[in-house]
Order: sequence, then C-alpha cells, then structure tokens
Amino acid sequence: MSSNPLSAYACPSLPQDAFASATLEGLGRSQKIIPCAWLYDQRGSELFEEITQLDEYYPTRTEIGILQACAPLLAEAIAPGAVVVELGSGSSRKTPLLLRALREPHAYVPVDIAEDFLRASASALAADFPELTVLPVVADFTQPFHLPPQVSGTPHPRLGFFPGSTIGNFTPAEAVRFLQHAARLLGHNRRMVIGVDATKDPAVLVPAYNDSRGITAEFNLNLLHRINLELGADFDVNAFRHEARYHDRLGRIEMHLVSQRKQIVNLLGHRFSFEADETIHTENSYKYSVPEFQALAASAGWHPQAVWQDPAGRFSVHLLSNIVSETA
Repeated sequence: MSSNPLSAYACPSLPQDAFASATLEGLGRSQKIIPCAWLYDQRGSELFEEITQLDEYYPTRTEIGILQACAPLLAEAIAPGAVVVELGSGSSRKTPLLLRALREPHAYVPVDIAEDFLRASASALAADFPELTVLPVVADFTQPFHLPPQVSGTPHPRLGFFPGSTIGNFTPAEAVRFLQHAARLLGHNRRMVIGVDATKDPAVLVPAYNDSRGITAEFNLNLLHRINLELGADFDVNAFRHEARYHDRLGRIEMHLVSQRKQIVNLLGHRFSFEADETIHTENSYKYSVPEFQALAASAGWHPQAVWQDPAGRFSVHLLSNIVSETA
C-alpha cells in the first residue's frame, strides 16, 4: 500500500497561544522554566540533528548500533502488518532500521510538533519506502490527539516507537503519565520500543550536553530567538549563556540559560526581572539503569518483554507489551 504523505497529511490544529501561555507561565515562576518541547522549531530541530552527529554526543550512534543488532529479534516479536506510531519523530533517522526489519508494516505515523520539519522528514521516508503508507500528524505528542482515520479503526497491531531517550525529558512521575497516555493512544494489541540513556558519568554527560563546537549552546539559545520572533519579546540573547549541569541525586542532566547580568525582559505586556546568574531551566534528561526503567514502565502498566544494551552499558532499547487499563 502506498501513499503520498503530503496528500494524506493529518494536521490537527495546535492551540495558537500554547507557546505564549507556556512561556508566560514558566517565566513567572521563582525558578524560571520553559518546557523543552518549545526548543524544537524548524531551526531548533535542525540544530538538534547536528548535535546527534557530534563526537561528544554518544546516545544517537549508540542507540543506532543497538537497533541494528536487535532489529531481527524485534521483528520476530512484532506481528505482521503493524502500524508504527513514532512519537516525537524528528528526522525519523532511526525509523528505517525498524521498518526494514518488520514484516509488511501496514503504515507509519510520525508525530511531531515542528510541522515543516515533519513534512520534509515524512516525504524523505516515503520516497525510501514507496509501498508504505506514511501519515504524518502535527501534534504535541504528550497531549491527547487522534490517529489518522486511515489507521484509527483498523485491527492492525500497533507499535509505538519512542527512540532517542526522549523519555528522560520527563520527570519520573511525568514519564509514568506519558506511558499511560501512549497506551491509551495505541489501544489494544500494542507494544512500544523505547530508547533509554543509562549513562550517569558526569565526565561523559556534561560534554555531551555542552559540546566543544557550541552547537548545543546555539540550540538552547535559539529558544530566546524564537520567543523574540514569534511572541515579540525583547530578549538580549547575547546577555545569556548556555549551561549544562549534572544532578547526581536526581540522576539527570539539566540545561539552563543563564542571565549574565541584571536585566528586564518585556513579553506580551509583562515584564520579567532577571538577576545576574539567574537561570531559565529549559531541559531535563533523566538517566535510568535497566532495572530502574523496567520498574518505571511496570508502574505505568507496561510489561518489560525484552531489552538490549551496548557492550559498555551506556544505552538500552526496551520492548514493552501488555494492555494498560483504559482508565489508567
């Protein structure tokens, strides 16, 4: 079955003021914060793809190596004709490894908030898999949304794909709620493949999130450019710097934008004061050992079916299965 991904494009409307609301609410907190989902406009998505190819950034190449090794085993565990739903698909760079291994996948549904980037990625993947129906959806994958009607009522098994250790961007409690949300979205007869970063060594983590070329810094600071452009703020971007911190007790790396001086920022009729060294917290990335993540998944109602790791134990790919209560 083939399809033009642009003609089949499913694009539910996103709230026009969602970005403004999240930014105003976050900057009004004592610890200023802007959710990391808003890092991924077109430019942010492009910069993140650059980050994934940096020498310091080990997760992408490590996960790709694991997927290449375990793809045949994954395919054995997944029934033929699956609908693959990738949440936060980005460039869909790892997706071909999965699609080539699966037996006659019925359709691929990439879901992402960055519309232009999603269209380009879906078109490229459709060209590589001309017999596959590709149905991109523009949505915040952490919030309720509907799958395209071409697959929503079909009996085909569904496979959620959530690579890149994006699960680490949630707090543990948020991760449980997300996994329950994913179960409701995927419905019955479902499984999920999730990539999880296990590294907790600051000597490895900090360079991965603060690379020598400054690409991660540009990625983080791009958020302020986006707020200025889309919301009419007057951030002096040069008055902020990027910082990565490892929080050992919480097992997470944090990204912050640090104000380098005392200043005032105007945004949509509001004034926000910054002290020197005050930060905007823009991202968390929690790291989980295999037992830690399996316990987390189980608390959300998922059954750990299989797991694969690289030889150094830096990263793991989990296959989850079972039915989560629709009232969870």
